[in-house]
Amino acid sequence: MSGSGVLEGATAWPRSFAERYRAAGVWRDETIGEMLDAAAERYGDKVALSAGERHYTYHELRDLSERLADHLVILGVRPGERIVVQLPNVPEFVILYFALVKIGALPIMALPAHRATEIDYFLRHADAIGYAVPRRYRNFDHLALARELKQAHRALRWVFVADSEVADEEGFVSLPRFLEQEAPARPKHRPDPFDVAVFLLSGGTTGLPKLIPRTHADYLYNSRQTNAVCAFDASTVLLIAIPVSHNFALACPGVQGVLMAGGTLVLAATPDPGTVLATVERERVTCVPAVPALHIAVMDRQEAAPRDLSSLRQILAGGSKFLPESAVRALRVLGCRVQQVFGMAEGFISFTRLDDPEQTVRETVGRPISPQDEFRLVDEAGRDVAQGEVGELWVRGPYTIRGYYRAPEHNAKAFTADGFYKTGDMLRLDAAGNLGVEGRVKDMINRAGEKISAEEVENLVADHPKVQQVALVAMPDRVTGEKGCLFVTCRDGHAVTLAEIVAHLETKRVARFKFPERLEVLERFPMTAVGKISKKDLREHVRQKLEEKKE
Repeated sequence: MSGSGVLEGATAWPRSFAERYRAAGVWRDETIGEMLDAAAERYGDKVALSAGERHYTYHELRDLSERLADHLVILGVRPGERIVVQLPNVPEFVILYFALVKIGALPIMALPAHRATEIDYFLRHADAIGYAVPRRYRNFDHLALARELKQAHRALRWVFVADSEVADEEGFVSLPRFLEQEAPARPKHRPDPFDVAVFLLSGGTTGLPKLIPRTHADYLYNSRQTNAVCAFDASTVLLIAIPVSHNFALACPGVQGVLMAGGTLVLAATPDPGTVLATVERERVTCVPAVPALHIAVMDRQEAAPRDLSSLRQILAGGSKFLPESAVRALRVLGCRVQQVFGMAEGFISFTRLDDPEQTVRETVGRPISPQDEFRLVDEAGRDVAQGEVGELWVRGPYTIRGYYRAPEHNAKAFTADGFYKTGDMLRLDAAGNLGVEGRVKDMINRAGEKISAEEVENLVADHPKVQQVALVAMPDRVTGEKGCLFVTCRDGHAVTLAEIVAHLETKRVARFKFPERLEVLERFPMTAVGKISKKDLREHVRQKLEEKKE
C-alpha cells in the first residue's frame, strides 16, 4: 500500500508518515510468511496448532504452508490475485492463510455466516479468482453455494474445499489432498512487506462490508503491540472459539500474535460454552478472546457445571461493550484477569492493561496500544471536545488504514483531509488517559460483535408486499449487548408477523445474524422536526416495552 503501490484501488500512507514509521522501527522489512518461517526456526517441534485430534508443530505448519503455496502457484495463482476465504475454525484456514501471504495472493476474510449476497459482492468487487469453503458447516451446504457462484462469475477460476471427499470437477480442488501430496518447488517471489497482504471486512455500516487492505508491515505491528500489552510468550495457549477470520481472532494478538510469540494456538470448532470450558481444561488454555456474549454464556455454564480453569490467566473481551457487572463477575467466576478491548479492523486498538486497577477494567477500554497512535474526540462540527466529554473518535497511525479498497466516494466521507479515520464511535477520555465507549454515531446494531447495518436490512425488508415503512433499531440485550428490533407500518388491510419477515429475509440469502429478533407494528412512525423517522423515539419505545415486560 505504501511500498511499490502496485495494488490499484488501495490508498497509500503519505511518504512522510511511511518514512517516520520505518525509521522508528514500527514498520519492519518482514512479511507475514517470513514471521512464520522465523518462528519455525526458533520453536521447531513445539506444538503450534491444535484442533481436536489434529496437532501441528511449528515445523509442520511451516512445511504445510510451503507445500500448499507450491500447489497454488502451479495452479496459476499469481501475486496480487484475490481469494475469498470462508473457512471455519479448522487447521486448513491457518495453513491456507500463510500459503496465500507467502505467494503474495490476497485473502479476503469472509465469515462462515455470510451467504450468497455477501460472497457475490466480495467476488465482484475484488475480481476474485478463488473461493475457499468447507463442504458443509452448521447445516449449510457451502459447496452448493460455491458451484452456483462459480457459474455466475467468469473470473472465479478455483474453488478450494476443506474436505478430502470433493468430486473431480473442473475448477474444484481439495485442500486436504493438496496437503498430502508433494509439489514441485515454486519459483520464489517475495511480497513487498509494505504492500497489501490481506483484506479484512468493515462492519458494513452503510450496507455491505467494505474491504480493508492491511499490509504485511502494519498488520505484523498490530500483532506485536497487542502481544506486548497481553504479555504473550512461549507459554501462552490461546483458544480461538469466535470465527478465526475476525481481526480480533486473527491478529489482536490472535493467530499471528501467538505464533510470533512461540505459544500454542487452539481452535474450537464452535463457540459453544461447554466446548470452550472443556477445551480450556483439556488443553490448559491460558487466554480466551471473545465477544461479551460468549464470555457471559461461558460464565453461566461454569457456574452450573464447573470445570478446572486453573490454567486460565486472562480473558480478552471485545467486539461489543462488556458491562461493568460482567467484568466483575468474570473475575469471580473464571478466576482470571480481564482485559477490555476496543478496536476495529480498520486499525486502531485500545486495551486495558494487566496491571490496571479493577475500576479501570470495569469502566473503560483502556489506552491505545501504540505510542504512534493519534486520536481525537470531536463534536459534530469536528472540534475537539474537553476531557470527560463525549465525542466521535477520529484516529490515524501506523496500523490504521488511509482508505477502503476501491471506495473513493466513501473514503472522501470516512477520512479527513489529513488522514484521520472517522470511526463513528462515541467515546469519552478520563483524567488517567483511559477511553470509555458511549455508543455509535452510525446507524448500526452491534450484536455480540457482529455489526448489522440497519440500512441494509431495511432495504431488504422494504419490498415485502405487506410492508409500507420499515426501520431497524438496536434494542438492549443482556447476553448479546444489542439485538435488532424491526419497526414497520403495514399496507392498507394487511398485518405481518416476525415469522413472515424472517421467511422473506431467508429468500434474500443473507447472513442469519442480520435477521431482526423482535417486530413492532405501528400505525405511524414518530418523525423528527425535519421529517425523518425518529429512531431515537423508536429505541425509547422498545426500551420501555422491555422494561414493562420485566415488571
